Amino acid sequence: MTLRVARAAKVIGMPVTQAQCADVFRRLGLPFTEGDGTLTVTPPSWRFDLAIEEDLIEEVIRVLGYDRLPLTPPVAPVTAHVWPERVRGPHRLRHLLAALDYQETIGFSFVEERWEHELSGNADPIKVLNPIAAPLAVMRSSLVGSLVQVLRHNLARKQARVRVFEIGRVFMKDASVRDGDTTVAGVHQPMRLAALAYGAAEDLQWAHKERTVDFFDVKGDVEAVFAPRRPRFAAAQHPALHPGRSARIEVDGATVGWVGELHPKWRQAYDLPQAPVLFELELDALTARDVPQAQPVPRLQPVTRDLALVVADGVAHDALVAAIGPGEGLVRSARVFDLYKPSAPAAGIGAHERSVAVRLELLDEAATLNDERIDAELGRVLVQLSERVGARLRT
Repeated sequence: MTLRVARAAKVIGMPVTQAQCADVFRRLGLPFTEGDGTLTVTPPSWRFDLAIEEDLIEEVIRVLGYDRLPLTPPVAPVTAHVWPERVRGPHRLRHLLAALDYQETIGFSFVEERWEHELSGNADPIKVLNPIAAPLAVMRSSLVGSLVQVLRHNLARKQARVRVFEIGRVFMKDASVRDGDTTVAGVHQPMRLAALAYGAAEDLQWAHKERTVDFFDVKGDVEAVFAPRRPRFAAAQHPALHPGRSARIEVDGATVGWVGELHPKWRQAYDLPQAPVLFELELDALTARDVPQAQPVPRLQPVTRDLALVVADGVAHDALVAAIGPGEGLVRSARVFDLYKPSAPAAGIGAHERSVAVRLELLDEAATLNDERIDAELGRVLVQLSERVGARLRT
């Protein structure tokens, strides 16, 4: 190989002489012959990394010392990219999930076709023409299968507690997608975030009793990821999830993901001792966030009142709170803090009813509340509850 000294100086970005290059090759034990502005090197058999002229140039500057390179400022101005306050990057979400005790994993975009049929409900996945392995024959349309496989891998190595997440791209057929710089015709490629929790809710310790992670633990993690936005959870069915222990996640009326316990039949099919709880979310819904807005502290103190209500078993939490109507009248907030379901029919509670305790926060920012106004507001709320969800005051 021939090293041109002028070419070496241009690539390195500083002047070098033929004598310096010759000294470097001598020190490295590389046989060479010199010409007019050139050095022809015969690499020894053990230097298989020397294949082109640029490899020789790299050796020259490495031996001379990178600290000798001149500090040349860039010609073009460098402007730092600042994320707008209403957007947070995926790296911020990674830190947030790590703080919630999840560990990141990265899975293949190619998955088993069985996963797509069973865990995604995708009867027509995108098939790979030349798969790298026979099982990895289709493109994934969900991250659930990858996380279940990670769980099985950990269980095979005696890991009793697993909490993992993944941020990755999924692939679905969509005829409306056109070719572009970042798109492929007929293929929709959104980014998603999914997480899985299995085993004990917390590491073994003296301060808490050992218990298995459940739906409400993971639901709380979803709320923490969305904060300060508040997603809505609606009971719904998903091909991979338990029909009675799953929910659709909505933000601003749009479905952005799912959360729930793995379906019992898939728990048995994938040889899992117990069912994990998992969620999958659209990444765009997580990166967008509301900008905090300062609000003055109220001049007057709020008043709290507790109501013990009797409602039918079919009345959901969201329906009950919506019936109270936080923001209407003097009601500033409503929070359910107790639930009582007697094992046998009790006084005032029917066979298909339950007692729900709700704490109301009342506030008028313009005037102090007195007993007459408070009683009138509670009466209005009770009438509203009776009309909307059939609730009554427990006697």
